[in-house]
Amino acid sequence: MPLVNRSDTIDHAVRPGLVAYGVVHLVLGWLALQLAFGDSQGSASSSGAVRTLAEQPFGLVLVWLVALGMLLLVLWQLLEAVAGHRGLDGSSRLRQRLTSLGKAVVYAYIGASAVTIATGSGSSGGGTDSMTAQVMELPGGQLLVGIAGAGIMAIGGYLIWKGVTEKFLEDLTGKGRRGASGTVYVWLGKIGYAAKGVALGVVGVLFGYAAVTHEANRSGGLDQALQEVLDQPFGPYLLSAMALGIASFGAFCFVHARHLSR
Repeated sequence: MPLVNRSDTIDHAVRPGLVAYGVVHLVLGWLALQLAFGDSQGSASSSGAVRTLAEQPFGLVLVWLVALGMLLLVLWQLLEAVAGHRGLDGSSRLRQRLTSLGKAVVYAYIGASAVTIATGSGSSGGGTDSMTAQVMELPGGQLLVGIAGAGIMAIGGYLIWKGVTEKFLEDLTGKGRRGASGTVYVWLGKIGYAAKGVALGVVGVLFGYAAVTHEANRSGGLDQALQEVLDQPFGPYLLSAMALGIASFGAFCFVHARHLSR
């Protein structure tokens, strides 16, 4: 087996990254819960979660630790994208390597947000809708936005499938699947992956709607997606359930770090 699949050094580097990822989702769940109760103090997005961390005691240290953790995860997933998944063949290996590349992009985005917030170089302008508007001005931009929406919905569907089928258990060692604690871990994963998948699905729908109507301001990130959920009948209850689900995903990240199986 290649080094990328067996290295203890990589395992030790990945674990703090997963913990940092878990912290971001716990804070994100808290922000979503605040939004559900009409008392939101920050954007319910990954960057909003990092900004909330920055406002806590020793917040700057926490944000830099998140940035470092995300960097470690980016390096891990890039290694997996280039030389990992050797146990698979053909299209299966290609699919997993592309998935690893996608994860690296997500981790890099959160890490870049953390660095921007830590250095105070961020700005409050712009946003997902402004970026969408810029893309729509390009030749075929409307189609590109639609493809992006379809891709996000596909990722959301995959996460829901991963939670329902308990595919995530492949990421845990046998010790993490057994006994009463193993049962708790399974439910954290099932609820967490499903909730995150639903949230991303709503984001994808917003992008798709923006592409069809050519209204960039109807697209949006996770914060706008959660706001859309809140605006539905029984919205506060639905959003509260999603908030707890996102927090469950954060808790599962801690489990993943402890019982990592690569």
